[in-house]
Amino acid sequence: MKSKDFNKLFFSRTREFLDEYLASQCSRSPHTVKAYRDALTVFRRYVASKGLSLKSFGFEDCTRDFLLDFMEYLQQSGYEKSSCNQRLAAIKSYMWYVADGDITWQQNALMVSRVPFLKNPEKERETLSEECLKALFSAPGNSKRGIRDSTIMITLYDSAIRLSELLGLKVSDVNLQKDSPYLRIHGKGDKERIVSLSDNAVRHLKNYMRLYHGADSPDTEALFYSVIHGHAQAMSPGNAARIINKYADQIRDGHPDLPDKVHPHMFRRTRATNLYQSNIELELVSRILGHASTQTTRIYAKPSLEMLKEAMDKSNPELNAEEPLWPDDEDEFARICGLR
Repeated sequence: MKSKDFNKLFFSRTREFLDEYLASQCSRSPHTVKAYRDALTVFRRYVASKGLSLKSFGFEDCTRDFLLDFMEYLQQSGYEKSSCNQRLAAIKSYMWYVADGDITWQQNALMVSRVPFLKNPEKERETLSEECLKALFSAPGNSKRGIRDSTIMITLYDSAIRLSELLGLKVSDVNLQKDSPYLRIHGKGDKERIVSLSDNAVRHLKNYMRLYHGADSPDTEALFYSVIHGHAQAMSPGNAARIINKYADQIRDGHPDLPDKVHPHMFRRTRATNLYQSNIELELVSRILGHASTQTTRIYAKPSLEMLKEAMDKSNPELNAEEPLWPDDEDEFARICGLR
């Protein structure tokens, strides 16, 4: 096949887009690159399901109608609307990347960019109540494994870090000796930030470090680890999620307000919401969470009932502060009313 023909194929620049542009030039995280790769892979399989060869499907074949049919196919296949939109966003991003390198495809990229996203109603983002948090933190007990499990949950909540950031922590990232103890977090896009710790979190981490990183502990830099076949390695996200779900199931009967599904990110969301409801500035909450923009942080800006009541009270003037429209004199008031 001639080089010119190859360059017209839709998937001719996907490897360059994923491995060079996103990963190297844009410094996107491996998770982000994987999400884009998965989206384009799903699209590739759809193209094949329509009886089209990857060796003949070109940029000009990726039309508005073709993408609308693709979105319909995703919905019929059981994908959530948010997942459908993520797939479409990846295709749009890829097309703009191609068009930036070759003006020939600018019109195609513009056409693709105008394919509408699915309307996705905003869902109530569930958080954990104070009672549920206390029950979860105390459920593991004081055994060695219980101390590990409670430390995982307490650190997730106290620092408001992502699960991937927690499991990526090394022992050298933990500083508990300073007057202001902190964690050094390696976040999305390889961005580094410092997150301070409360006295309660420090106490639990010190106890955990004594048990799991003492003289007789496995030789590993991973702060939270699992030992498999005698080898210590960083704990997997699935294992951490199972730990949390185990204790959620234990306390569920006594806490009917516990969400049906408790996942690790719920600790981060709860902490962010509690910070906002404690009148912490949104910009500071954004810094703690490691967001590049406060616009992202606004999804956690959920006002409490007390905040709503206070706002309503402030907007209502005191009724007693107003002067009456009628005089105090009874005879004069009677005259105003047309009486004698």
